[in-house]
Amino acid sequence: MTDTVSAPALKAVRYENFEVGEKFGPIDLLVDDHFIKSYAFTVDDYHAWSFDERVSPFGERVGQAAILLGDLLRLLNTRYDPFQDFGLHQREQVWFSSPVRMGERVRLTGEVVETYVRRGRGYFVTDAEARSLEDGRLIVRHRAIECAEIGDPDTLGGGSAPASNARRVAGVYPTDREIVRVAGPGLAVGSPLPSLRKVVHQEQMSVYSNVQGFWRTTHTDLAAAQSQGLETTLAQGLMAAAYISELATGFFGPAWFTTGHLDLAFVAPFGPGEEVRVLGVVSDVPENDGRVEIETWVERASDGSKIAVGWADAETRRQ
Repeated sequence: MTDTVSAPALKAVRYENFEVGEKFGPIDLLVDDHFIKSYAFTVDDYHAWSFDERVSPFGERVGQAAILLGDLLRLLNTRYDPFQDFGLHQREQVWFSSPVRMGERVRLTGEVVETYVRRGRGYFVTDAEARSLEDGRLIVRHRAIECAEIGDPDTLGGGSAPASNARRVAGVYPTDREIVRVAGPGLAVGSPLPSLRKVVHQEQMSVYSNVQGFWRTTHTDLAAAQSQGLETTLAQGLMAAAYISELATGFFGPAWFTTGHLDLAFVAPFGPGEEVRVLGVVSDVPENDGRVEIETWVERASDGSKIAVGWADAETRRQ
């Protein structure tokens, strides 16, 4: 009889269970054609660079810039039970360093870097990164701030996590100014970017949140959501981040994959059947070549209420 070693029991996502320095992963992934198509389905991002090497500025097919963010966040569940994960993603920062090539194998690793209590609620902060297994290069890293519990469903949103920036997103999309489509010369602060519209479907939410791994969570299962006092399932905040990354890809071009930075707060939940708008306005332009910044947000098409707000910046596109 062969001896077996049992895997350690997964922990519930509770504040008291988190330890600074706790490691997650590694998880190895293959970014193949199916992986790219699955991500494209979840967020309606069928960018040509991901499907046709003939038009890609990188000379080959590459995954969408934000394709690995969901998997980086799910590193948590190498130690914590997804069936006992009822927390809320409050804030997300992302640094893009390199595109991931179609057919490339990558390794994801992460750790807990901070825990704290604010206004009676426990938060944990995780850092994670993805690197190529072929040449070791950094592809993307992120930092997530999450609350360990939903709490009162009537008070969802509002962002109790500390802001990384004293500024506030104005969230006003001007209609009396010319739309700017690329981060080229002559940009003016206050210029709007082309907007995106998305309709959120449960099938997309479920695939994004690993229903294919048979996960039953507040994102994939109505009974799980209702057990937490919710009326319906919730979309992951990272889906809003993915929408903004698509907007930024169109504006910054290849530079978004190699120098892009995203800083978002998730301020309200959203769910199946909702139509949202993805908007951006130029907020900072350097005098010389440097990083251009946009103020960006996702809002409900029905009433303009904000779902996610923040900033995205990258190196000025060279002409």
